[in-house]
Amino acid sequence: MEQPMPVTIEHYRDLGEFDYGACDQVSPMIRRVICKNPTPFTYRGTGTYIVGRGEVAVIDAGPPLASHLDDVLAALEPGETVGTALVTHTHSDHSPLTGDLVAATGALSYGYGPHASVWKLDPDDRVDFSDYISAEEQEKYQAEFDELPEELKREGADTEFVPDVALVDGDIVAGDGWTLRAVHTPGHCSNHLCYELLEENSLFSGDHVMGWATSVVGPPDGSMQDYLDSLAKLLEFDHERYWPTHGPPIPEPTAYVRSFIAHRSEREQQIIEHLRPGPCRIADFVPKMYEAYDKRLWYPAASSVYAHMLHLVESGRARVLDADGGDGGEPKLTSVYELTAAA
Repeated sequence: MEQPMPVTIEHYRDLGEFDYGACDQVSPMIRRVICKNPTPFTYRGTGTYIVGRGEVAVIDAGPPLASHLDDVLAALEPGETVGTALVTHTHSDHSPLTGDLVAATGALSYGYGPHASVWKLDPDDRVDFSDYISAEEQEKYQAEFDELPEELKREGADTEFVPDVALVDGDIVAGDGWTLRAVHTPGHCSNHLCYELLEENSLFSGDHVMGWATSVVGPPDGSMQDYLDSLAKLLEFDHERYWPTHGPPIPEPTAYVRSFIAHRSEREQQIIEHLRPGPCRIADFVPKMYEAYDKRLWYPAASSVYAHMLHLVESGRARVLDADGGDGGEPKLTSVYELTAAA
């Protein structure tokens, strides 16, 4: 059994009492409507934010659920309009509803750009944890999946969203009494943006920094080096609060981000220790590293471990082996890896 990791992340998971679809005033300038799409990957659901009064901005409209669009529009006060629809990144629980919101309101959509690299389907390059999942667990997971609305059964990249206005790091989007500044934070996704709300010295952190869990970094679009650089980038600011798209706000963000950086450093060291006895595959040690987690999270966890492995290969501390013990070529999820002398 894996020894407890000495780095402790004090997560923020208590959302308090809330009703799906209801509008809650969470700060003087921010309202939030939580979509009813809770899963092991989205926590309690996607939190769509409404910023300002009068002509407002909406951040992360959410998944393509018509009921959620109705709830967001119902949250507007008489005479209010949506002029700006911002997207933190193009994943299926964040951006797909933006098009419907734009069509309903005439708003302009904003984001870094369309989704970049998409995983090329290779049926032979898939981790398999079936030996660790009992028939009863599999039946339970399948029943929960079957109960989901069809719109929520597809997870992953949203390759259809293209913003009306493409933003880069430092760009300003402003409205009546509110100012949002884009902060490019690739890692979880190459087009990930956070947004500073300057009037409240707070940050909409999307999936880059969440209170309930650490972020998945999934290649090819996700990069561990980019993710670490983007975490370090946030330390250059002094925000009072983060508003992630999933879960409650983060009241002491600087210390929290530092714990994320330490956690990733420790995860990398764990991987190195698993490789020290000899060559092995990612699927050999993910169940040990993530033994305490919901087994459905092992698959995205394997993506993050793969991102760590790519980082080790790129930095010369690990290499890929072929069946004869020679150079194995391109690193894959199912590759056999070994440490080099540099590790």
